[in-house]
Order: sequence, then structure tokens, then C-alpha cells
Amino acid sequence: METLIQQIINGLVLGSMYALVALGYTMVYGIIGLINFAHGEVLMVGALTSWTIIGWMQEAMPGAPGWIILLIALVIACIVAATLNFTIEKVAYRPLRNSPRLAPLITAIGMSIFLQTLAMIIWKPNYKPYPNLIGGTPYEIGGAVISVTQVLILGVTALSLATLMYLVNYTKLGRAMRATAENPRVAALMGVKPDLVISATFVIGAVLAAIAGIMWAANYGTVQHTMGFLPGLKAFTAAVFGGIGNLAGAVVGGILLGLIESLGAGYIGKLTGGVLGSHYSDIFAFVVLIIVLTLRPSGLLGERVADRA
Repeated sequence: METLIQQIINGLVLGSMYALVALGYTMVYGIIGLINFAHGEVLMVGALTSWTIIGWMQEAMPGAPGWIILLIALVIACIVAATLNFTIEKVAYRPLRNSPRLAPLITAIGMSIFLQTLAMIIWKPNYKPYPNLIGGTPYEIGGAVISVTQVLILGVTALSLATLMYLVNYTKLGRAMRATAENPRVAALMGVKPDLVISATFVIGAVLAAIAGIMWAANYGTVQHTMGFLPGLKAFTAAVFGGIGNLAGAVVGGILLGLIESLGAGYIGKLTGGVLGSHYSDIFAFVVLIIVLTLRPSGLLGERVADRA
């Protein structure tokens, strides 16, 4: 029972990070029908930027509380990630918006490789320890342990999701995003500026990815230039799992994928008689993707994006 509770806690933490990144994928796809495969690298840039800022601040302000340093690093990382994603959309994707679907897809993959290489040049290829700025005694729940960092991850995720849902459903920008997703030409006739809405969508997705990147770094205690590839790929799987183009689907898909992966990692050894170990947990994301695409191609909650005229 202790193992089960522990793996559920780990799965919720992992799934919440997947959900934040999956929201970036699903928002962009819902509005312009593009899979931004460079989104995982935005996560990586956010994490590495925060690592750099934390290092500078620890040298400049040695007595500053850890949570203040982390908050400042988070804000700066979000600004850098948002600027990066805004630039990517303007330079790499906007000129290809009316091109065949294959052209922006190849461009997105190329942008992902370019950002990884650029990060390797700037931050060097070695793994870097991410400082634990949030101390405190871990909490015990039914024999399982959850750290203060993990509690913070769950809290920040819930707050981020609630803020995004409010933004999309109850603000002028949210109405413009929904209108552009339905039909950008008609939305433009009604006074909406589709280019501005699309740029705003990329910026919001980048902020969520940067938050997820810092969470990932804080939870696992390390950063590196390739760290965004696998979480980005799994978050894309989560978006497809839940129903790409559907915000609630991205959240459900991310959390379910995190739980499946965590529970699988905890019990795969027993289920296979020791043939497979916990380090095979990555296969679950792609097994789930294959099963979902085979049985329900539209995902668990389907796609709510209308066909465009």
C-alpha cells in the first residue's frame, strides 16, 4: 500500500508537469493546426535560464531567502521563454502558415534541433545540479513521502491551470482565441486580430512551459540542454491522449499519463518477473499513444475545434 500511494503521488507530480506542457501544444494546434515540436526546448530554455539567474543571485545576494530567489528566477525565465516562443512564431512559423502541412512540421523539428545546439553552446553539454531552494521536512501520507517541492509543484500547477481556464473562458483575449480557433477569417471580419491572438497563444504556452521546466529541474535536481526533448514528446502524447485541441483533454491526458507511467515504473518489475525494470518506464507513454490512436484517434475527450471554411 505504501508503494501504491508513493507511486500515485509521483504520478500526480509528473502528470501535472506533462499537463502544463501539453496545454502549450493543444492551444497552438487548436488555433493554427500546427504541432510546435520546439515546445520542449522552450521548457529547457526556461529551466536553464532559471539555473543561471539562481547562480547569479546566490553570488550577489548570499543571504536572500530561497523562495525569493526562485520567484525572481521564475519571472525572468518566463519572460525569456515567452520572448523566444514569440520570435519562433514570427520568424519560423508565420511565413509558412499557408504552406502545406509538411513544411511547418519540418521547420518545427529543425527549430528544436537548432535550440538544443544553441543551448549546448551557451550552457555547455554537461549536466548541472539544480539547487534546492525550498527546504523543509517532507510530509508523510499513509507511509508515503511527499517533499515540500512536490507540494509546491502541485499547488503552482493548480493555480496555473485555474488562471488559464479563467483567461480562456472569461476574458476578451480568451474570446478572441476561441473565435480565431473557430474561423480566423470570420474572426478578423469581427475585429479580432488573428496574428496578435496567435502570438499571444505562443507566449502563454511558453510561460506554462517555463514553469514546467523549473518544476522539472527542481524535482529531479539537474538541468541539461537535452532535458526538454523527452518531456516535450510525452506532453505531446498526453495532448493526443486527451484530445488535441481540447484544453481539458490536455490536463486529463497529462495527469493520466503521469499516473500510468509512475504506476508502471513501480510494478513493471513484478509484472514481468524482473525482466523489465523501472528504467523502462518511458515505454508506457508511447504504448498509450499507440493504443489511443488505434482505438480512439480523436483522444479521450475528442477535439472541439471546428473545421474551417
